Amino acid sequence: MDRSALTSTVRGLWDDDILPSLSALVAIPAISPAFDPAWATSGHLAAAVEHVRAWLATRDLPGTTVEVVQLTDRTPLLLVDVPGTALVDVPGTAASDDTVLMYGHLDKQPPVGGWSEGLGPWTPVVRDGRLYGRGAADDGYSGYAAVAAIEAVRANGGTHARCVVLLETGEESGSPDLPAYLEHLKPRLGDVSLVVCLDSGGNDYDRMWLTSSLRGLVQATMTVRVLDAGLHSGTGSGVVPSSFRIARQLLDRLEDSATGEVLVREMHVDVPEHRLAEVRDAVTAAPGSITGPVAWAGGTRPVVEDEVELALNSGWRPTLSITGADGLPSPDDAGNVLRPFTTLVLSFRLPPTADSGVALEAVRRLLTTDVPYGATVELSRVEHATGWNAPALAPWLRDTLDGVGEEVFGAPWRSMALGGSIPFMGLLAEAYPEAQFLVTGAVGPDSNCHVPDEWLHLEQAARITAAVASVLDAHASR
Repeated sequence: MDRSALTSTVRGLWDDDILPSLSALVAIPAISPAFDPAWATSGHLAAAVEHVRAWLATRDLPGTTVEVVQLTDRTPLLLVDVPGTALVDVPGTAASDDTVLMYGHLDKQPPVGGWSEGLGPWTPVVRDGRLYGRGAADDGYSGYAAVAAIEAVRANGGTHARCVVLLETGEESGSPDLPAYLEHLKPRLGDVSLVVCLDSGGNDYDRMWLTSSLRGLVQATMTVRVLDAGLHSGTGSGVVPSSFRIARQLLDRLEDSATGEVLVREMHVDVPEHRLAEVRDAVTAAPGSITGPVAWAGGTRPVVEDEVELALNSGWRPTLSITGADGLPSPDDAGNVLRPFTTLVLSFRLPPTADSGVALEAVRRLLTTDVPYGATVELSRVEHATGWNAPALAPWLRDTLDGVGEEVFGAPWRSMALGGSIPFMGLLAEAYPEAQFLVTGAVGPDSNCHVPDEWLHLEQAARITAAVASVLDAHASR
């Protein structure tokens, strides 16, 4: 295919067809089920799925089926099945049962406060080539980009294998329903030889970035309980141990508070040499991209100054974040009371190759064995997911990416370790060990995913779409 014509087609699709529908999708408050327990009755996830389904129904893709799949008591999933182009008498083309699985999600993070003037989570705004609003970048655009890539291949005389686009609605909650859906859909997916995930991004908008690894996770809500009811602090302090102090002691088993090093040995792995080299190349390609977008308060400094070490910290080393708390009244409501309990939400990120199940059991053991003063420790809302380390790129895919880098982006592609988690990738790697993976996206380091002022770089999204189209065409004739 002529990549110049392909790029022109893609930009037309984005301007005329995608942007209006994606903007309307931003307006739907489709909060992920972990943050909206009433999701089934609120109907917002279903509304997001229906909105995209209705758009897909207008596309000119003969033979395509668009189906909403929903298992009992599980979040809905949108499945788009696009038959491959006719490859009769074309030597060396993919088999008819060959499948490209393209992934994205339609659920969103909570809106949170603090959006800039004129912006809001459910108010789509296009400004300076950016689409603002919750879910614009993470990850509402993915289904549109996937289908536009398929359309662009066809419009420019290319070929593609059968493509199945899978859009789930629980990714921001750790994809708890996805294993059941994969098992349910496995007979229909066929022989998956290429996985395209558009739920990622890179360190700048000057090139295409591939995600080569994803961290796993262990999450648990820890409650330390010392009383059945609150007690006057003048009476109880010095007699009853503080639940907060006990929580601090337990955290010291998990993390070195002076350095942030995670002390759970089951969470550590040796970083492969080729991944070390990759990290160095990524830092060289986009210096300052790790710390630059951070909204530092006052004179706060990063954990270390070396950007390579920072990249390894965020991609290949375990970390602990306290992401929530309970049992602590607001300062205005804080009386002289010895509180009965302290609850903390513990969120670990694990190296890509660490076993999340083993790590979780280690955390459970450290928190519940020999608890100071015999206090009660309860663990709830426990979940874990193992990370993912990409297989080596096949020659056909590497050559295609080289061409895309030169002709679409004008800069060579680079790979990076992503500190976040996409549980679907680990599940697919187990199910299809021979498949190639293209994990990429339009998100940059300052796209504000999960925080106020989330935005999508529209030009980068179009370039990524064109790149995916080129990969689909190359895959069909590999």
